[in-house]
Amino acid sequence: MNSDLIEAVRGLAIEAGRRIMPFYRGQIAVSLKQDSSPLTAADLAAHHFLVESLPAILPGVPVISEESSPENHLSAVHLDRFWLVDPLDGTKEFLKATGEFTVNIALVENGRPVLGVVHAPALDVTYYAFAEGGAWRKSGNEAPAPLATRRADITRLAVVASKDHAGPMVKAMLERLSDPALRSMGSSLKFCLVAEGSADLYLRDVPTMEWDTAAAQCVVESAGGSVSTLDGNTLRYGKAGLKNPSLMTSGDPGLDWRQFTCGPGIRE
Repeated sequence: MNSDLIEAVRGLAIEAGRRIMPFYRGQIAVSLKQDSSPLTAADLAAHHFLVESLPAILPGVPVISEESSPENHLSAVHLDRFWLVDPLDGTKEFLKATGEFTVNIALVENGRPVLGVVHAPALDVTYYAFAEGGAWRKSGNEAPAPLATRRADITRLAVVASKDHAGPMVKAMLERLSDPALRSMGSSLKFCLVAEGSADLYLRDVPTMEWDTAAAQCVVESAGGSVSTLDGNTLRYGKAGLKNPSLMTSGDPGLDWRQFTCGPGIRE
């Protein structure tokens, strides 16, 4: 893994974002996929660009995109190395014009994301990381800034919650915490709040897909945090169906977050 590779992928994420932006804040047709999630021409523009461009960076490495065919998704179970892409994560935020949507690109090797780029085109900010290269945030024309998670203050934990998908386990966890600070944000940017030290915990109790989390997981882990299933195991990739269980993102490896996800009212 080298810096040239991450720069090439970062460039593709930025270009995919440029292809999304002409559709932003305009009249755009929306269709529904089989799972009732929205699909727009912006999703497809980024999808087609990325699945055509990524093979030129690493020839022979398959690309698994959210908007690919079901057969393409099934193939990931048998792959040791593949690109995992969400061409437009946070389509609801895109449609609501909040700016909180991203292009997610991850390289997965042996079930672990070893490279990740999360680019928010409307905010002009990119989070990126690769194995042994650390995690970084680049905003506009500013120089890249290294990311590091923070040490948790148990008396006032900052918790990230989804705007549209916070479930009952999140509510129950908040009731167990002492004076928590709550932050809401769309798309994979929630993970990035933990990676940059703006938040301590992000519990996701509503199922996600692997392309929702892989790029951001690499950023969090490279910044010193973790993304785990609720039994404490590191979240892995290439699972049957590409569906994730409930998960916890934590910035402080010394924090026993399981004390907040166990007990009455909190069940997997």
